[in-house]
Amino acid sequence: MSGTSLDGIDAALLNFGQHPRLLHHHSHPLPADLRARLLQLALNQDNVNLDMLGETDAELGDLFADAVNILLAQSGYNAQDIRGIGSHGQTIRHQPAGPHPFTLQIGDANRIAYKTGITTVADFRRKDMAAGGQGAPLTPAFHHAFFRSDKENRAVLNIGGIANITYLPADTNNPDLGFDTGPGNMLMDAWIAQHQQKSFDKDGAWAASAKPHQALLNQLMHDAFINRPPPKSTGREHYNLDWLNSQLKNIRPLTPDTIQATLCTYTAKGIEYAIHHFLPEIKTLIVCGGGAHNQHLIKQLQNNLQPVHVVTSSAYHLHPDWVEAAAFAWLAKQTLSKTPINLSEITGARQAVILGSIYLA
Repeated sequence: MSGTSLDGIDAALLNFGQHPRLLHHHSHPLPADLRARLLQLALNQDNVNLDMLGETDAELGDLFADAVNILLAQSGYNAQDIRGIGSHGQTIRHQPAGPHPFTLQIGDANRIAYKTGITTVADFRRKDMAAGGQGAPLTPAFHHAFFRSDKENRAVLNIGGIANITYLPADTNNPDLGFDTGPGNMLMDAWIAQHQQKSFDKDGAWAASAKPHQALLNQLMHDAFINRPPPKSTGREHYNLDWLNSQLKNIRPLTPDTIQATLCTYTAKGIEYAIHHFLPEIKTLIVCGGGAHNQHLIKQLQNNLQPVHVVTSSAYHLHPDWVEAAAFAWLAKQTLSKTPINLSEITGARQAVILGSIYLA
C-alpha cells in the first residue's frame, strides 16, 4: 500500500485463517526524487508528460517488488509460501465525477509478479467504476470482516492523506456505509513541509502550539465536499496547497502555526461533521492510518465525539499503520477466490463485482 500521503510503502504479510493474523511487516522508503515526480503527476503540473508517467510506473513497480522481497527475507518465508500479492498502486488521479469517471493507480504489477515470482492482484478500483461506483473507498469490505461486532454499532476511521470512514452496524439487516470525510493528513503535511521542511507534524505538536483561526475554519467548513452527502470520494486533485492558498486570500495574514492548528482542527471537524450528519449512532470509533499517531487530532476527536469511545485499531490486535496494507491483501484473496465484493451502498456501484486484475507469476 502506498497512499496519498506519499510517506512510504507499507508491505504486510497476512495469514487468513479463521481470524486474519499479521505475520510480519515492512516499511519501505520512497526516494525523494520519485516522491517529487509522483506529486507532479498527481497535481498535473506543466512539465508532466507521457514519458514521465511510463517511467514512474515502471520504477514504482520495481520498488513495490523490492518491498515484498525484503519483507519475505526478513520474515523467513519465501515466494512458494505466498498465494498472492495485493497491490493497491499509487493513485495519481481520481475523478469519480464527469461524463467518463476514471481513477488511475500506477506501479506496474507485471514487474511485481516477475521480480517476486508471486501472482499479483492490482487495479482494484476500476471494475467498481465500470459498475457505476466511485471506485472508493474499498477498505470497508475488509473493515466489516475484521472489526464488525454484533453487539454494538461501530465505525472505522482511516486517517491517511484523505480521511475515510466505514459504518458497521450490529444489525446485519442494516447496510454498511463508507465514504471519504475530507482531508486527513494531506494539508497538514503539505503545510509543514513548506514551512519547516518536515514530512509530517509529529504528534500534532506544531498544531497544538497555536489556536485555530475561527474565521478560516468556518470558511473551510463551507467547502462543498464536506457538505456533500455520500457516496463520495476525493483526493489530492481537490485538497492541495493551491486550494489552501485560494482559501487564504480573503483572510488577514496569519502565522504559519495558526494555519497548521486550523488545518488540524479542520480534519477533526470534517470527521465530526460526517459522523453527526451521515452516520447512525455509533458506540465505538476505531482509528487507523498515520493520523492515529497525531495525538492532538485524536484528543480533539475524543473530546468532541463523547460519549463515543475513540480507540486505535491496536485495541483489536491490528496496528494502525498496517490496516490498509492488510485490507488489500484481503481484497486480493477475494479476487483469487472469485468472490464479488458488494459495495453498492458505499461506492454507488450497481451490483457486486469481482475487483482487481490478476498478473500471473
